[in-house]
Amino acid sequence: MTGNESWISQIRKGVLEIAVLALLAAREMYGFEIVSSLEANPQLAISAGTVYPLLSRLRKAGLIVSAWRESPVGPPRKYYGLTEDGERELVEMTGAWRAFSAELDGLLGSLER
Repeated sequence: MTGNESWISQIRKGVLEIAVLALLAAREMYGFEIVSSLEANPQLAISAGTVYPLLSRLRKAGLIVSAWRESPVGPPRKYYGLTEDGERELVEMTGAWRAFSAELDGLLGSLER
């Protein structure tokens, strides 16, 4: 992996939590849906092996809940949804992200010629 690829990988890992919380704010989803939704955004695409440990950490932190549900096809699926604490955390993270990205955009804007 080149230095640039490593840097991009680190950014991706840093924003995954807010991305997953944002997806779950829209609706409850099962793990494969989360992975597929992230893959639909190439800069956020990650493996299931990364998503499931993150979901476990978010659940242990009380930001999401999970429940098994029957599937119309195949075995039951574990669905994830936001808790009230998760909703509050997402609001805080969104504000922090917007402030951070606005400041960085300002710095990068001065480089454009």
